[in-house]
Parts: sequence; structure tokens; C-alpha cells
Amino acid sequence: MREAIQSLLAQGVQARRAGRSADANHAYAEALDLSREAGDTTALVQSLKGLGQILRDEGNKQEALECYEQAASLSRNLDDPLLYAHTIRHVADIQRELQQHSEAEGNYVEALTVYRSHPQRNTLDLANTLRGYAVLQTRLGKKLEAIALWQEAGQLYDQVWREPGSPYKEADLTPGIDEAQRQIDMLSAS
Repeated sequence: MREAIQSLLAQGVQARRAGRSADANHAYAEALDLSREAGDTTALVQSLKGLGQILRDEGNKQEALECYEQAASLSRNLDDPLLYAHTIRHVADIQRELQQHSEAEGNYVEALTVYRSHPQRNTLDLANTLRGYAVLQTRLGKKLEAIALWQEAGQLYDQVWREPGSPYKEADLTPGIDEAQRQIDMLSAS
């Protein structure tokens, strides 16, 4: 059953990348059912995150948040802190978009704490978390905090594409580097 679940999750990812939301939604929903039946909590978390991403893509932010919150609750109890950090960062991103600033701030801080303390962290995931938190701090008018976060995020985006063997090309990460610099310039000028 594990292979069937992983195949469905992979189909969901491929369908989403191809812009086939309905197919992705169907694959993730099937994976969700099989994960529950198999008692596979990790696959259940991945299925919920996939469904949440499709809902978010479609603009259904409240429903997306519910999927991600369920996934975060489940992943908190797994022996995979990076899965939890990645999930809670997405919760924070959606909360920020829904103007739930205090909730988002707490979740960004929690995700950053996990990422900073884990030696096997993914640098891009850390950069993306810093970016989201910087956006929030900018909205809250906390200029100095936002500038520091943007600086670190920009440096990490640059570091990721320069790492030997990085699967990312400069073009993949240039938007993040450029955004960070624009935000730093704007905040410094105001």
C-alpha cells in the first residue's frame, strides 16, 4: 500500500506542476484515504499538505489553512522536525495572507527555531521561512527586524544557487535575491 500512496503523491505533484488542479486534487484525496486506511501518518501529512496547496492555489485560503493545520498537528508528533517546520511555515504563510498576524508570527518563530537548531536543514526552506517572516515584519511596521530578515533571506537564496551540485539555477533563485534587495532598499529609504 505504501507504494500506491507514494505513487499517488507523485501524481499529485506532477499534476499540480502541469496546472491540472482537478487531477492533483483527486490524487491527493486518494492518497489521503489510503494513508488513513494504512495508518501512515507521514503520508497522511503529505496528502493533507498537497490538498492544502491545491486549495491555496485556487484561492480557498481558509480551507487550505485547515488542511495545513491538520498536517501540522499530525507532524508535530512525528520524529521528523523538518517536516513539522516546513508544514508550520506554510501555516504561517496562509495566516499572514489571512491577516492573522499574531498567529503567523508565532508559527514563523517556531519554524525558524526548528530550522536553526537542525543540522540537516534545507537552506532553501530556511530562506523561504525568513522571507515570509520578513514580509510579515514589514507589514507590521517593524523595519529593523524586517531588514535583518530580508538580508539573511537574500544571502541564503544566493548561497543555495552557488552551492556545488545545487539543483537550482541562478534563474530559479534570482527573484528571491532581487526581492530581498528591493525590500531592503525600500525599508532603508523610508
